[in-house]
Amino acid sequence: MTAIPTLFKEVVLLKPHIHQDSRGSFTEQYQKKAFEVALGKSIAFCQDNETHSKKGVLRGLHYQLPPYTQSKLVRVVQGKVLDVVVDIRQGSPTFGKYFSQELSAENQLQLFIPRGFAHGYITLSETSLFQYKVDNYYHPESEGSIAPDDPHLAIDWGLPKDLWIQSEKDQKHPLLEDAPLFDFNAEQHG
Repeated sequence: MTAIPTLFKEVVLLKPHIHQDSRGSFTEQYQKKAFEVALGKSIAFCQDNETHSKKGVLRGLHYQLPPYTQSKLVRVVQGKVLDVVVDIRQGSPTFGKYFSQELSAENQLQLFIPRGFAHGYITLSETSLFQYKVDNYYHPESEGSIAPDDPHLAIDWGLPKDLWIQSEKDQKHPLLEDAPLFDFNAEQHG
């Protein structure tokens, strides 16, 4: 597994090694030791999730507040998405900045998103099958969210807004300036 740096030192792109021969291919999508070496730390994942979406489905931007924060390891099994991560740690030097990356079945890239970042994605292909691991269970009362069309973030989602398909709940997310966020300094010392 190869680690590829991103805009945020804590957010890491991962490229698994693909073994190909005349039969096809074999890939270890997740191997604990290789993951820990690539990341430089240990993460205890507790749940695997999967979503199936059609083109234009935009999910996010989501996160959970302390003490129920989550780290995620995401990948696309079928299709193509634009994955977006936003630093929501108040006091962080990169607060309010975002990183986006196309993830697809073809490129087989994975993205590790640590606690303190909002996450969302939009399906760019006709359909997508998106899988992710989390290191903490979902806690509805600690859910946070940010509007994906927040003008201060100015995220290019790869599809015009009139083609977005969102849940009713996702259409009502607050702007970053109105959302409950993390205190970066408290998280560093907590």
